[in-house]
Amino acid sequence: MDIDMDYERPNVETIKCVVVGDNAVGKTRLICARACNTTLTQYQLLATHVPTVWAIDQYRVCQEVLERSRDVVDEVSVSLRLWDTFGDHHKDRRFAYGRSDVVVLCFSIANPNSLNHVKTMWYQEIKHFCPRTPVILVGCQLDLRYADLEAVNRARRPLARPIKRGDILPPERGREVAKELGIPYYETSVFDQFGIKDVFDNAIRAALISRRHLQFWKSHLKKVQKPLLQAPFLPPKAPPPVIKIPECPVPSMNEAGYLLDSPLCADVMFVLQEQDCIFAHKIYLATSSSKFYDLFLMECEESPNLDETQCNKENTNKDVLTSHLETNSDSDEASLKSPDVKFPPESSDSLNTLEPESGETNSAARSLASWGKGFVSVNKEMQVNPVSKRTCPVTVVKMDSSVQAGPFKTVLQFLYTGQLDENEKDLTRLAQIAEILEVFDLRMMVENIMNKEAFMNQEITKAFHVRKANRIKECLCKGTFSDVTFKLDDGSIKAHKPLLICSCEWMSAMFGGSFIESSKSEVVLPNINKTSMQAVLDYLYTKQLSSSQELDTLELIALANRFCLPHLIALAEQHAVQELTKASMSGIAIDGEVLSYLELAQFHNANQLAAWCLHYICTNYNSVCSKFRKEIKAKSSDNQEYFERHRWPPVWYLKEEDHYQRVKKEREKEDVALNKHHSKRKWCFWNSSAVVA
Repeated sequence: MDIDMDYERPNVETIKCVVVGDNAVGKTRLICARACNTTLTQYQLLATHVPTVWAIDQYRVCQEVLERSRDVVDEVSVSLRLWDTFGDHHKDRRFAYGRSDVVVLCFSIANPNSLNHVKTMWYQEIKHFCPRTPVILVGCQLDLRYADLEAVNRARRPLARPIKRGDILPPERGREVAKELGIPYYETSVFDQFGIKDVFDNAIRAALISRRHLQFWKSHLKKVQKPLLQAPFLPPKAPPPVIKIPECPVPSMNEAGYLLDSPLCADVMFVLQEQDCIFAHKIYLATSSSKFYDLFLMECEESPNLDETQCNKENTNKDVLTSHLETNSDSDEASLKSPDVKFPPESSDSLNTLEPESGETNSAARSLASWGKGFVSVNKEMQVNPVSKRTCPVTVVKMDSSVQAGPFKTVLQFLYTGQLDENEKDLTRLAQIAEILEVFDLRMMVENIMNKEAFMNQEITKAFHVRKANRIKECLCKGTFSDVTFKLDDGSIKAHKPLLICSCEWMSAMFGGSFIESSKSEVVLPNINKTSMQAVLDYLYTKQLSSSQELDTLELIALANRFCLPHLIALAEQHAVQELTKASMSGIAIDGEVLSYLELAQFHNANQLAAWCLHYICTNYNSVCSKFRKEIKAKSSDNQEYFERHRWPPVWYLKEEDHYQRVKKEREKEDVALNKHHSKRKWCFWNSSAVVA
């Protein structure tokens, strides 16, 4: 469509609008937003700046641009033609200024120099080339006033001058310059699509009013208003920070396998053929295998008077055995009292209690032999731990000669980790031992490998870990097979050292190092309550946060920070935010609670919760401050500075809103007075006409 067609249309006013200003202030982006309806993200707008001039030929070659140029302002049909210009001061722009109807003079609110050039260079140039043309002053890039400047600077090109907080101009600076020059002032943001229509509609009004003075016979221009006031832009509320939960630090196969290879706090010793000895942990075996669970529970019931043994007192498995174990009491007493027992034994004297004397019957061996294949006998002894070199009570289990050390160690490795190496060589013997010990998951995995269907073992491992987690949680609740008791301010809780060592570096250092707690069955933890400690143990055992209603989230965060558990801190932060949000949505006031959370969360490294509290206080600043002014003033200087910088609505908006309402009332008074004046003139005119008649 030809550009001249609009000039030929009746009652269509064609307006030439020239846009000028410094480089990189947003002139071309503003023109494209009006002429082409372009919408870009903030970082796309700021990432790079390529000096460009929007081509006026777009009206001739692009139907969409031509259609968008047409508008109706104050009942006047117009066709707006936008002319872009270079921002270099030394360029010759006289061709662009020729026959212009209005000039839009732009500066960036993030560049004070561009505003200074408005007075010192641009306004003088405009008045030199087109002295009677109206001018509109526009502050661009309004969104930088409330944007995250660090993110903006990262998105800009590497050599670009970084935008500083002190560079951001308040609205009154632009308004003062506009008042000094006697021209209207508007602000725009292409990113927020704010002010674009205000700028160009009022530029059209300024051009039409100027044209009305020169072409007074055009009656359709009588209703054109002078440029209107622009309501201030209220920035949107920043979205609340999302609580990010880091990846759960699940103990890996290597960690659990390392605990088997280096048996800290071991409480089980398996004696195999040729007196090979393997140390292990009841809690790992009992929660992975029902057979071992029954064995160790039976052993606990048979030795309830041993102070060193921590076992469950419930008789939940009485029907498992047909008879109780009977051990030689003299031999047991001697073994428990002897401090000279060493590992590994150089002779078989330490195992005499396991071997039946000639001519005598060993009821224990008979009981285990009739109870399960592969087991010979079980009894309690004092043994030297091969890692800590400390003497401690150990459950000694003698295995049948058919159970060989290599495959049996692989079975134990599976019970610890739930995984099986596909390159295992002796799969047949391993399957036999798994069958004897009733480890059916392992038996299925061996069969899958032999059938070249090892990919199915992943599902078996998942199911294995689910069952293991449930059994571990049950053992925590009942204290079954526990080997340590935590003494707290309001009670005590039984726990299991091996699980704690694998789940928490703090616990690993305490129980696996040279601290005295590593050899104690009772550990005193001051200033800790039972509910919080129970929640920490639940997490260490299951990697989940317990949802107890009595749980104090801040106390849990403090305890998690004390034990160096960042993942638990994140879970507690998420729980606290969910509870606060739920209470707020149900109409419960949470302002005071959020204020109390803030600095405690910062002190205990709950940075995500602290950020959420800061966001809540800032976005509800007026209501919070009206109720808790003293508490706000009592906060740290850093927090108060953050409140002032990020409060919503921002201070500059409140000032602009007051100014807008005041000027609006003044203009309304002027309009009322002007209407009265026009009414009076009309009355005088008709009155004088009547007298003449």
